[in-house]
Amino acid sequence: MKKGISALFSGVTPRRFFGMLIGNMLIGTGSAILRLTVLGTDPFTGMNLGMAGFTGVPFIACQTILNLALFGIQIRFGRDLIGIGTIVNALLLSVFVSGAYSILHFFTGDLTSFPVRLITLIPGLLVIGLGLGLYQDARLGVAPYDAIPLMVCARFPKVPFFACRVALDGAAT
Repeated sequence: MKKGISALFSGVTPRRFFGMLIGNMLIGTGSAILRLTVLGTDPFTGMNLGMAGFTGVPFIACQTILNLALFGIQIRFGRDLIGIGTIVNALLLSVFVSGAYSILHFFTGDLTSFPVRLITLIPGLLVIGLGLGLYQDARLGVAPYDAIPLMVCARFPKVPFFACRVALDGAAT
């Protein structure tokens, strides 16, 4: 088993790296589109937006701090799930979400019409789906938030992944 920094780059090829990076950018863009609709986001983004609104700490800082805390748990219990994609996701996804949101909001303003918001939701979901596909297909690490149910299931094999993931997302909501 490789240890240290070299393990982060194990299996990295330019194609996989750029797929992971573009995947994260698309996930961030899709999340930004969902933020524009004001119809909801994924549970982790929603939780971080809520914390940002409650504490006054910027969203980027809230998500990065929480990702780093979860990354600490991942280092302890799920080292095999860590790769360069874990680091990129933990540190840059909130930057991609905020940057895309700022750009999109500049051009669209607040979406007030419900039909427009509903129609805008569809491309947001498609963009996130495409981004997740690219990110996961690269197999360069698991995001700290997404690693939690995987680590719980590895430690407690009788607990189904579905239950772990639903419980995590429910707690984040």
